[in-house]
Amino acid sequence: MTRICMIGTGYVGLVTGSCLADFGNTVICVDIDEDRIKRLNFGEIPIYEPGLKDVVHRNVKSERIRFTTDIAESIAESDVVFIAVGTPSLPDGGSDLSYVFSAAKSIAGHLDGYTVIVQKSTSPVGTARKIGETIAENAPAGAEFDVVSNPEFLREGSAIEDFMRPNRVVIGAETDRAREMMRKVYGPLYLLETPIVTTTLETAEMIKYASNSFLATKISFINEIAGICEAVGANIDDVAKGMGLDGRIGRKFLHAGVGYGGSCLPKDVSSLIHVAGQHNFDAKLVRAAHEINEGLVDRALAKLEKHIGGFKGKRVGLFGLAFKPNTDDLREAPSLKIVDALIGAGASVKAFDPIAMDNFKGTQHGEEIEYCKNAYDAAEECDGVMLVTEWNEFRELDFARLKRLMSGDAFIDCRNVYKPERLEGTGLIYDSFGRGRAGDA
Repeated sequence: MTRICMIGTGYVGLVTGSCLADFGNTVICVDIDEDRIKRLNFGEIPIYEPGLKDVVHRNVKSERIRFTTDIAESIAESDVVFIAVGTPSLPDGGSDLSYVFSAAKSIAGHLDGYTVIVQKSTSPVGTARKIGETIAENAPAGAEFDVVSNPEFLREGSAIEDFMRPNRVVIGAETDRAREMMRKVYGPLYLLETPIVTTTLETAEMIKYASNSFLATKISFINEIAGICEAVGANIDDVAKGMGLDGRIGRKFLHAGVGYGGSCLPKDVSSLIHVAGQHNFDAKLVRAAHEINEGLVDRALAKLEKHIGGFKGKRVGLFGLAFKPNTDDLREAPSLKIVDALIGAGASVKAFDPIAMDNFKGTQHGEEIEYCKNAYDAAEECDGVMLVTEWNEFRELDFARLKRLMSGDAFIDCRNVYKPERLEGTGLIYDSFGRGRAGDA
């Protein structure tokens, strides 16, 4: 049993802390947000993630996890301290590391005995080493510690499964003592023979950025091919299938549509481009992936505009707001750009999302759209609708009912959920990404 302090109870911190407690460790989760800690102590889970509530409640009941704002006591009681605070993007594409180094200074002031400090927050290459320097400058004389980089690879919507049964764990450490401590932290995964990549601090950080940038590039590549498919009359579904059957390529992430969003891929791609630039390296391929993704919402809007004859005075229904299913996360969600463009052009917007509507109300135009009880309500009296997030309940829509409710007939499938032939004879004009010439379906 290892005593762990988790600084930060956001998405990464709460998932990581609760799962590490489920491994049999004793975990103290710390946050400066008093309201969040109060909610957690009352059994409320401040983020939506399938299965997380059960894991938290189970470990609270077993007294393996607790929540507090007392960072001094928490660090003093712990063998391992994880930093899991936010690293939001800056306007220049870099990462705001102020929360990371603030946490590092707090840790330094309360070290008691040998402690391993683990950088869990995604941050640019070199951050872990700078954390060590910061702690050394602020720690009392004789303090013993090591810094480890242990990047997270959690997918929103399946984070518990990703943590409990990961395809790999990456540990950047520079001493045998630190490596042995991390072995204790992840004991069950070692027993399950989960692949453990043990490497240097900088390499561990780079693995995270390289992994996410590759996935982003794969998504942007298939969307580039989808655009060419529309130009030449090819079908992206068959192209992706034919590509994916090649074991060197694989089928995953070859889904054309409106692109990627969320808290990881956009931020990590921008940060890698920024870090490369700081070292006088032009990351051309990664930059191209970013630029392609940035243009996909405009491509979707152009399809809608073509079919409804402009936006001014028109009503548009959106099916889904979250950046992906099974989450309420709106960070870099395509829906934000879509709503901004539609309202800016004089359209009115209706929307339905099973989880994310309350969060959307706090966005720039959140109070200007009409929130609905289901997809059919969102489609009523609309000139066109857009399927933005591929929630399961949008995969078996009654198109005859939609057509009766709508005042127009445009259905823009931003996630290629449906086959074009499925809508034949429905009276709806169906458009998607890469299925032959645009608008012909």
